[in-house]
Amino acid sequence: MAFPERFSNLPDYAFPRLRKLLDAHAPGGEPIAMTIGEPRHAMPDFVGPILAANLSGFAVYPPNDGTPELLAAISGWISRRYGVAVEEDRLMVLNGTREGLFNACLAISPERKGGKAPVVLMPNPFYQVYTVAAVTAGAEPVYVPATAATGHLPDFGSLPADLLDRVTVAYICSPANPQGAVARRDYWADLLALAEKHDFVIFADECYSEIWRSAPPPGVLEVAAQVGADPERVFAFHSLSKRSNLPGLRSGFVAGGREGIARIRKLRAFAGAPLPLPLQRVAEACWSDEAHVAASRALYQEKFALADRILAGMQGYQSPEGGFFLWLPVPDGEAAALKLWRETGVRVLPGAYLSRDVGGENPGKGYIRVALVAPKDEMQRGLTTLRDCLYG
Repeated sequence: MAFPERFSNLPDYAFPRLRKLLDAHAPGGEPIAMTIGEPRHAMPDFVGPILAANLSGFAVYPPNDGTPELLAAISGWISRRYGVAVEEDRLMVLNGTREGLFNACLAISPERKGGKAPVVLMPNPFYQVYTVAAVTAGAEPVYVPATAATGHLPDFGSLPADLLDRVTVAYICSPANPQGAVARRDYWADLLALAEKHDFVIFADECYSEIWRSAPPPGVLEVAAQVGADPERVFAFHSLSKRSNLPGLRSGFVAGGREGIARIRKLRAFAGAPLPLPLQRVAEACWSDEAHVAASRALYQEKFALADRILAGMQGYQSPEGGFFLWLPVPDGEAAALKLWRETGVRVLPGAYLSRDVGGENPGKGYIRVALVAPKDEMQRGLTTLRDCLYG
């Protein structure tokens, strides 16, 4: 039996690659996991009671697009957070942002553009669902360096005009995973102008938007409203995984233009799975409450201050503006990850596993990604051990 060739050039997912690298070796100390971005702060205390009160909802099929109450809660949060009115027919409830980032590309990106094969842009390093979405949609993924030289955000405007004319979708993550860089208002405005000039759509992955150091990152929806951009030009993706420490809830949303959202909803009706009704009730409460978000963010800010103290003076160390990862420079990410595991038991992710080789260069090769999700004492021990092993 023949299998589709379009997936043959995809690298293995990051974490199976990590297991192949490390699991044949015994840890050199008590294991400390600093790899996966799975929040470990306390989830909101209202989750259990709401779930218990709505268990009967598992006995019915949930609404595909989201309950009216959940859509209203999301719309209200967008208004409070970004000062933008987004009506409920411009929203779609998701099983986490990964589902939406994948399916939206299938629903929005056309098979041809100007008679040519379409292009989907993404930063390099990148969240790997961007690639598989582009490939599945029949588009050519183009990886744009997001390095220290570009402020760890992709400079899409530097690409040739003939390539930009083939672009259908551009993915961008802010705060960036893994670097923690934040797209400022001018960056969004320039990208919106570029999208208008070359007729493509922006997919803004903003799932880390509520974890920040000193000021809330601007969002693409607010900048689009300020500059008068076409609502069909912009789709913003958000999740409760990081914001509310509920990665297992699998709840998020996408906001965009009415026509595009209608297309995404139609695809979901045929091929997706709506969020179970009891989980939608929990999500409704989460989007309506900010106290638990502020408490979690304060804890992350304490962790970043601790990381700054432990890693102060380390050559190339840059404190992130948002998100909950450190992007640490090393001579070789794979070698550093293997050394850490074999000598100390600290487990980190090589940056190359989040990047793609382009022209013989991998912009993540000289980095490791370190997640600051563990309890503070464990995180402090892990970072101190990492520093002494790699930089001592």
